[in-house]
Amino acid sequence: MKPPPTTPPASSKLTTPTPSTSGVQRRAKERLVIIPVSIVEDDAAARRILAGWIQRAEGFRCLSDFGTAESALLQLPREPAEVVLMDINLPGMSGIECVRQLKPLLPKTQFVMLTVYEDADHIYNALTAGASGYLLKQTPRSELLAALRDVHAGGSPMTSNIARKVVQSFQLAKASAAEDLSPREREVLELLARGYLYKEIADTLGISVPTVNTYIRRIYEKLHVRSRGQAVAQYNHQPVGDERARSRPQA
Repeated sequence: MKPPPTTPPASSKLTTPTPSTSGVQRRAKERLVIIPVSIVEDDAAARRILAGWIQRAEGFRCLSDFGTAESALLQLPREPAEVVLMDINLPGMSGIECVRQLKPLLPKTQFVMLTVYEDADHIYNALTAGASGYLLKQTPRSELLAALRDVHAGGSPMTSNIARKVVQSFQLAKASAAEDLSPREREVLELLARGYLYKEIADTLGISVPTVNTYIRRIYEKLHVRSRGQAVAQYNHQPVGDERARSRPQA
């Protein structure tokens, strides 16, 4: 008799684990993210250069380009881009006004001004109109593309000297608010900065504690702050009152 066939032993070789597909799929999805960009620029040569930069860059697609604000205002709501590069000095409607009208229609679209203007008025008007970024036209290609990625990710890209002017404008606005304080409010703020308690302020100035509270409320309103610490921090950067030593009186 033939011996019964033997069952081959189970292989002891370890099976190579199948790599998780979730990480691979996520990375592939991230690589496939394409940012659609539209351009509003009246100079045809500049518009072609910008479109070429964007179209050839990995992760971007030039969705459309327009020579006037009016044409952009007509077409963009029908085919919205995720990022719009907007010139300011356009024939007819300005780029700032175009952003002002488009932003309510396209709240998810990010507008970046690309202009030759670097004065505070144009910067302020553009940002209050709804722009999320402000670049100058001499911005190099690599920086421009980085700014587009930044604004798409939730940032607010600005050319460095533009950012400095925004900070300076904010500081000037704060200084102007401090200048609006009355002489008595300045006295109260001076004593606050020196560490006086409300009752000590009242005793020093010969007024009641409720009156001190009234002055402090007015100071907060004029300085656009919500706490004693914020008011004092702003005071320490302003020439409010005299330059006496800012310490509490000795007992």
